Amino acid sequence: MLSILGGTLVLQSSAGAAGVCFHGVNISGAEYGVDTAGVYGTNYVYPSEKTVRYFAEKGMNIVRLPFRWERLQPVLGERLDTGELDLLRKAVELIRSYKMKVVLDPHNFGYYHKKRLGTADLPARAFADFWIRLSIEFANDDDIIFGLMNEPFDIHATDWLSAANQAIAGIRAGGARNLILVPGTHWSGASSWEQEFPVGVNGDVMGGVKDPGNNFAYEVHQYLDEDSSGTHDTCPKAKEAVEGLERFTQWLKRHDARGFLGEFGGSKDKACLAGLTAMVEAMESAPEQWLGWTYWAAGDWWPETEGNNIQPTASGDRPQLAAILEGIGTGERPSCSTLH
Repeated sequence: MLSILGGTLVLQSSAGAAGVCFHGVNISGAEYGVDTAGVYGTNYVYPSEKTVRYFAEKGMNIVRLPFRWERLQPVLGERLDTGELDLLRKAVELIRSYKMKVVLDPHNFGYYHKKRLGTADLPARAFADFWIRLSIEFANDDDIIFGLMNEPFDIHATDWLSAANQAIAGIRAGGARNLILVPGTHWSGASSWEQEFPVGVNGDVMGGVKDPGNNFAYEVHQYLDEDSSGTHDTCPKAKEAVEGLERFTQWLKRHDARGFLGEFGGSKDKACLAGLTAMVEAMESAPEQWLGWTYWAAGDWWPETEGNNIQPTASGDRPQLAAILEGIGTGERPSCSTLH
């Protein structure tokens, strides 16, 4: 389980246990639609029981659940939409009924409609307000993890750190002790964590996360294709992706911190499959630093021809599933708690 030892989040597991706590999948669909509320069942969808059951039976124990901030909070600074909150709750309860944990993931890239976080139109206090309201709804549920934001990409690292810290402070002030996942800016890439970009250097700035509850981990993403975007069907940078995870592992060690790989994926290309296995193995070999991972992606509406798709076909499992499961190994898994 996870507990505090000398002020640090640590992994405690039974004798003979090996590897990270959490291995799972993103189930896409509720984040569909851009700059519009949309109609449930027409423009967006939450996971079906069939899909949830499939991944639970494959041994997954966590689902990262993308959704849109705009639908859940139609007006900044005001209450959450009761209808959308009910849909989110039902999806969470469905996943929990299959004994899987849930990462709540506002899949907004640092935006609300076309307003960029950190500007006068979308100040950090609006982001904190959203998380205060959402965290109250799911406070202190050991099965619920708060993923602050999916891939903020063009907000300066110092501005993003300030917004993240304000959201964390609000969550804790409301009494929620849940594990919080904190990304960096510039898509929160693992391999680029210590590189300099116009928006700053995550590795230089994000060590400044302040959590009064001391219960957070850094969320990074990593793909294996030519530009680390996950949009190509070949993986010429598979080796670089694994090396990026290893460098990030060292950064975590230096900062006495924990990490979570919120997205990674590849096609059925042989280099991609080998890279996926190697990435999982790299995390499994460092459970002191890594809490786990969620593959991108599955979903009832996920495009059939999308290269990273891990949703089963009519003929059965996709080869990417075998690749990531191969990396897990066969040792006894640790039993992990997200509250302390």
